[in-house]
Amino acid sequence: MRSLIDIAELSVEEIDKLLDTANDIIANPEKYAHKCQGKKLATLFFEPSTRTRLSFEAAMYELGGVCLGFSAAQSSSASKGESVADTSKVVSCYADIIAMRHPKEGAPLVASMNATIPVINAGDGGHNHPTQTLADLLTIKREKGRLNNLTVGFCGDLKFGRTVHSLITALRRYENVKFVLISPNELRLPTYVRESLKKDNFEIVETTDLESVMPELDILYMTRVQGERFFNEEEYLRLRDSYILTPEKLANAKPDMSILHPLPRVNEISVAIDNDSRACYFKQVLNGKYMRMALILMLLGVE
Repeated sequence: MRSLIDIAELSVEEIDKLLDTANDIIANPEKYAHKCQGKKLATLFFEPSTRTRLSFEAAMYELGGVCLGFSAAQSSSASKGESVADTSKVVSCYADIIAMRHPKEGAPLVASMNATIPVINAGDGGHNHPTQTLADLLTIKREKGRLNNLTVGFCGDLKFGRTVHSLITALRRYENVKFVLISPNELRLPTYVRESLKKDNFEIVETTDLESVMPELDILYMTRVQGERFFNEEEYLRLRDSYILTPEKLANAKPDMSILHPLPRVNEISVAIDNDSRACYFKQVLNGKYMRMALILMLLGVE
C-alpha cells in the first residue's frame, strides 16, 4: 500500500507515467469510465476548499467510483477532539482511498502512518500540495511540450505558498530550469529552499520587480497572498496587493508565455487577462481532475 504525501516521493519516471495516463484519459475518457467501479474515495477536508475537493470527487465519479467524507472540521468528530490518527483508522473501515486536506503541516503524513488504505495529501498548511503540482506539471507539459529548458517565474506569496514549494520540488528534477522569484522581502521563498537550489547549481534570480523580468519568462506562476497564514492582519493588508497582473504588465512578455495560478485568485490577476491566449489557470483546473484520476488509478493499483 502506498500513499502520496510529498511530490518528492514520486520518481521522474512515475511523474512521466502519470502524465501519459492523464493524456490518455483526455483522449479516451470512455476507456476509464468504469475503472474504479465499486471503489470509494473519502474526502477528509479539515480546511475550506472548492477546486481540490470537487476535483477529487469528480475524478472518482468519472472513474466509476463513489465518494464520501466531509468538507469542514466542524462537521467531523475532530470537533469533539478526535485525533487525525483515529479518524484515519476509522475511515479505513469505510473507504478504499483517502484524500485529506488539513491546516496543520504533517497531518496527512500522520494519517498515512495510521490508515490501512492509501492517503493522498490534498494540502497541509503552508507545506505541500502534491496533486496541485501534478495539475501544474500537466498544464506546463501540454502548453510548452516539455518540462525542461524553461524559465519559470513565481510571483507573490513564496513564503507560505505550498503550491510554490511543491512545484519547485518537482521542477528541480528536470534539466536546465531557471527559477525567477518575485516577491516582497517579507514573503521571500524560505531560506532552506533557496539554499538547496543554489547547492544543486540551479540558476535563481530574486527580485521585487515583476515587470523587469517579464520578457525572459516561459511560465509565470502567480499566487495570492494568503491571509489565513498571517498572524497579523495589518501586515496581510499591507502586502496583499503587492502584485496585480494587468494587460499593460504583459506588454513585454513572450507571446507564448503561459500564465498559471493555483486559484482561488483574489485580485492578483485582472479579469481582463482571462481571454488572453496565455491565460492557463482554468485549463489548470481541468488538468487537475485528469491528474487526480491518474493518481487514484496508480495508488489503487488499477491497470
